Amino acid sequence: MDLDQVIAQRIAKAQRWRERGIDPYPHRFHRTHTAQEAVAALEEAEAQGAAPPKVVVAGRITAMRHMGKATFIDLQDTSGRVQTHHRLDVLGEEAYEALHDLDLGDFLGVEGEVFRTRTGEPTVLARRYVVLCKALRAPPAKWHGLQDVEVRYRQRYLDLMANRQVRELFRTRSRIVSAIRRFLDAKGFLEVETPVLQPYAGGAAARPFVTYHNALERHLYLRIALELHLKRLLVGGYEKVYELGRVFRNEGVSGKYNPEFTMLEAYQAYADYNDIMELTEELIVYVAKEAVGTLCVPYQGEVIDFSPPWRRMTLREALLQYAGLDISPHTPLSQLREAVEARGLPVQPHWDRGKIIDESLAHLVEPRLIHPTFILDYPVELSPLAKSKPHDPYFVERFELFIAGREVANAYTELNDPMEQRRRFLDQAQRRQAADEEVELGDEDFLVALEHGMPPAGGLGIGIDRLVMALTGQSSIREVILFPALRESHD
Repeated sequence: MDLDQVIAQRIAKAQRWRERGIDPYPHRFHRTHTAQEAVAALEEAEAQGAAPPKVVVAGRITAMRHMGKATFIDLQDTSGRVQTHHRLDVLGEEAYEALHDLDLGDFLGVEGEVFRTRTGEPTVLARRYVVLCKALRAPPAKWHGLQDVEVRYRQRYLDLMANRQVRELFRTRSRIVSAIRRFLDAKGFLEVETPVLQPYAGGAAARPFVTYHNALERHLYLRIALELHLKRLLVGGYEKVYELGRVFRNEGVSGKYNPEFTMLEAYQAYADYNDIMELTEELIVYVAKEAVGTLCVPYQGEVIDFSPPWRRMTLREALLQYAGLDISPHTPLSQLREAVEARGLPVQPHWDRGKIIDESLAHLVEPRLIHPTFILDYPVELSPLAKSKPHDPYFVERFELFIAGREVANAYTELNDPMEQRRRFLDQAQRRQAADEEVELGDEDFLVALEHGMPPAGGLGIGIDRLVMALTGQSSIREVILFPALRESHD
């Protein structure tokens, strides 16, 4: 039967309910128990030798079994499934016959006592039932496991309806975010909100989305990071701040990237990147215990062990170990370029030393870092907002955290010298003129803020989506975002 026929039949059934004087879309319904609570009430009554408990349950119809003068209907709510038993001799002929105008996917309320069937199944004996919503479209054909990936992502509600494990995954995501907030709040951090629309897209090296504000008659950018406004708050006198918010980057769409994603950024005065490294490790270990309940997470046939302490190595050590590349500033650019190309990574003509090193890390090292690993000390041209190392100005005090072959966190000792910051921004502008669009854009207002004085500080950014992937064993970012960005369907 095609879709139009299905919808037509269900519309006709909705009309028959109306003809009985019943609104198939009532305004409200009072439920006394969830499915799980109804089962628990039965178990408690059995333990006490009490009469069967009376309950009112509600949920989506996931199964119906008509057996002559009796019908079994399964209802699914957020807590689980409960079976309901509808009998001709209890409901009466008219109400019982009307059950044939119910379909899979409809919402139903049922009132009655909870008992056990001969097979031991907790079941509500329906004394009364109420149609709560007549669904005009059928649920997924494979109700117990929707598999079509395209449908799962484009119509996530069907995925949630059909796949219990997907519903649980997003509950886990919610627990992860809540645990992050609890941890930082307990550490004395203040949660704040900063602008999404900004005159400059600063705080990261990424292409922004551009929009136009009619009243202001100016172009604005969707933020690509939270950093520059949060550091303004350090200037203003706050010493520990964080924000959990959406950021937007006009880049690729894949299983690894989504153009909008959730970011945590936190800044702590009088700290450096070593302090932030300890904070990051402590935070994620806490979140794993609280939200997932384990420090050993299965991932693609392996087990990621989050037990501290985590491995730490410099970027130079990592490239030497995994790719045989030496990124010493004494290595000529031409020699570095040749060495990278010899390892199968095409080098674009406009790439400078920093870009070559960054791409080498991404392609030759990152996929091999499965267990939590801190990579430290990056070239200064890759980190315009980070402080240089005191005795080696070519490198800055920065680390990235890699888990499951992906960057999950980025942090550094914050640059608070306004003159050096201005010079760095000018260097980035020159790189942009040399055809590198993914460089840090300058922000004059931020420079003015720095000129008023910002205390020494450490800053942290964690990609929440990627952290959720690592803690739940997912290999695609689309699995942990409820409504991921997708290319236009041509169906």
